[in-house]
Amino acid sequence: MLGGTFIVNFKTIPPDLTYRSKPENWKCDGFEISVFQRAQAMIFAIEEINKNQTFLPNITLGYRLYDDCNNVLVGLRATIALTGGLEEDITDYNCKEYPPVLAIVGDPLSSHSIATSRILSVFQIPMVSYFATCSCLSNKQDYPTFFRTIPSDTFQVKAIVQIIKHYGWTWIGAIATDDDYGQNALKDFIKEIQTIGCIAFTETIPIVNEKVTFLKIVSTIKKSSANVIVVFSSEEELSALVKEVVQQNITGKQWIASESWSTSAVLAVKENFVSFGGTIGIAIRKGEIPGLKNFLQQSYPNFNSQNNLMVEFWETLFQCKFQNATNQNNFSSRVCSGSEDIKTTKTAYNDVTDLRSPYTVYKAVYAIAHSLHDLTACKTGEGPFLNNSCANIRNVQPWQLLYYLKKVSFVNHLGERVTFDENGDPPAIYDIVNWQLSNDETVDIKIVGLFDESLRNGKELSLNEKDIFWNFATGTIPESVCSKSCLLGTRKATRKGEPICCFDCIPCADGEISSQNDSTECFKCPPDYWSNLERSECIQKEIEFLSYDDAMGITLTATSALGACLSLSVLAIFIQHRHTPVVKANNSELSFLLLVSLTLCFLCVLCFIGKPSEITCTIRHVVFGLSFAVCISCILVKTIVVIMAFKATLPGNNMVKWFGTSQQRGTVFFTAFIQSIICLIWLTTAPPLPNKNTKYQNSKIIFECHVGSLIGFSCLLGYIGLLACICFLLAFLARNLPDTFNEAKFITFSMLIFCAVWITFVPAYISSPGKHTVAVEIFAILASSFGLLFSIFAPKCYIILLRPELNTKKALMGRAGQNK
Repeated sequence: MLGGTFIVNFKTIPPDLTYRSKPENWKCDGFEISVFQRAQAMIFAIEEINKNQTFLPNITLGYRLYDDCNNVLVGLRATIALTGGLEEDITDYNCKEYPPVLAIVGDPLSSHSIATSRILSVFQIPMVSYFATCSCLSNKQDYPTFFRTIPSDTFQVKAIVQIIKHYGWTWIGAIATDDDYGQNALKDFIKEIQTIGCIAFTETIPIVNEKVTFLKIVSTIKKSSANVIVVFSSEEELSALVKEVVQQNITGKQWIASESWSTSAVLAVKENFVSFGGTIGIAIRKGEIPGLKNFLQQSYPNFNSQNNLMVEFWETLFQCKFQNATNQNNFSSRVCSGSEDIKTTKTAYNDVTDLRSPYTVYKAVYAIAHSLHDLTACKTGEGPFLNNSCANIRNVQPWQLLYYLKKVSFVNHLGERVTFDENGDPPAIYDIVNWQLSNDETVDIKIVGLFDESLRNGKELSLNEKDIFWNFATGTIPESVCSKSCLLGTRKATRKGEPICCFDCIPCADGEISSQNDSTECFKCPPDYWSNLERSECIQKEIEFLSYDDAMGITLTATSALGACLSLSVLAIFIQHRHTPVVKANNSELSFLLLVSLTLCFLCVLCFIGKPSEITCTIRHVVFGLSFAVCISCILVKTIVVIMAFKATLPGNNMVKWFGTSQQRGTVFFTAFIQSIICLIWLTTAPPLPNKNTKYQNSKIIFECHVGSLIGFSCLLGYIGLLACICFLLAFLARNLPDTFNEAKFITFSMLIFCAVWITFVPAYISSPGKHTVAVEIFAILASSFGLLFSIFAPKCYIILLRPELNTKKALMGRAGQNK
């Protein structure tokens, strides 16, 4: 014997509360013909098994079905009746030792299953539910004998979250009924949604119809910016809210339906389509039961006091009341209050095009039958019970069937495997449905996808996007976010006191990027990279140096070449006119050396232009230091020679012989040698090297020659400065010598220019960023070199080229005599 509990009547009329009533005093009302199909599916499955000669041979299954009338008290009475085998009150004197049923198919609601499972676990009677989805029932410590052929709400919640994730919705409203089913599902949903989004609001649908509560829920929906609303409810509890939403004409919301109402023919009607059209729902897997339609159509009027449900069915179908009928074919004694045209009424009963709950009932019966079949196939001595014994088929105990039910596994006629995991749950497979308006103005609940929890790695959900109807003006996928996604180059900054889905988008700082949408932080670029304008990627920094290609480099190169050409030209002039008095009077050997050193000063500029390398960084400062040291040394010696030449004209002065040509050369060599020692020490200890400088400009790499040792560089410049100061001082003291010999005034002027240039060079060099630092140093070299060249040699070239009549000994001596 198998037991079954179903909700056929959806209303209960309580008894007179003036006395303590018993469950049998409650009256059931509201017979639903379409739901009665579930009970008929169980009967059909049992009869189909009994007709199968190869399946459970020599065993006939029987059944006892009860209507719990959507009332826990009535449902508990039905359970007690099945476990005790009596419909009357159970006492200690008449309770049988063994219950008459091996297993029960039911209960339809989670709240009912929670209550009845506690009773059945005492007797170790397995119950296979076809509609109870509460995740709490997966707890085997509390419900050890509970199984189900419908997936747990845990998987339903996962399926809903997958849909929400698929469409990028992050701002979700949630509504649930005030019962175990709704509150447990809501709890699981809030936990799962935290990984991808936020809850905009939660509301609870009361079990008792309260107008004020529904108005409050509708007001919350209208005020909320969430465009996606998930509802965990049965169609009975939700109908009042649906009515209020439609009445207040709330549109522009995407409803996500739990399996309890996603396929409800009561709610999916044209009147509700304005507000609820396009609803996406999780539905029990649709199945086919061959032969069920014929079985339903072959039902005939039957009055049997042992089959009250069939009596109610025919009374509801005919809208009649049987009176004193004694024969199953006798229904002449009836009182009818309505039309006898049953064609329309029977449509819901006979419709097998959308078998969902009946299919789970059908699988539940076959799961029990296969367990019983495995039990009968046990071989003596190989059994799972005490001493390897098998169950006695003539006296099977529920706990023995429970053992086999835990291990049952078979493939049904649709190729679907029916089995239970360690929690008593089946494989989680759902249909994804969508409410659409058909051509005949009826609402069609169309399958648009599938959720199969066994397909891991993000492949659980599959949707036919083209088949989905969106009930929005744009006809496109709605958007439901508290804040729009932060684009590349920005990061999310959570608003204080608000959920994490509500945020502001802050642009990344310079040198930082975010390469993904909705990035929570910006990442710094590597040292040689910088953020682009959009702050979306790191690009290699521009390497900046003074090159021959840019305008500044070209100008300085041309100026350097011009200076070198002028120096060589003057040298050529002096060589050509080396026997003339002007050249001889100005110490031709020192003048030649000075011009060569000036040429090197102009040419060393070329080492400062171009991409720095170890060779150019070393050469530029060595050539610069030595050439200027030689240059200033020559000028210094020339100044000393002028002073001594003047002193030699005085009677008794014999100084010239002590500072002859050899001493002059030695002085120049000695001063240049000191500079060479400075350069050698500098290059040995900390030589200048190429360096990528990002200190001045973050977006660019300044490729420069780092001086290595600042002390060495300072000594090099300081030594040149020292020579220049000594030269300037001596020239200044000799400025009043006669014109014939007075080269001192030109040297004084040249040293004045030289010192002025290099004094202004220091602050300009320090404050100039990037390649301009090199340009300042080049400018100082060129300016001081041109100053020396023009100040010292321009007057002489003027006489040699333009006033040759003055370039005679007589003219020079005449000028000398005039000065005297």
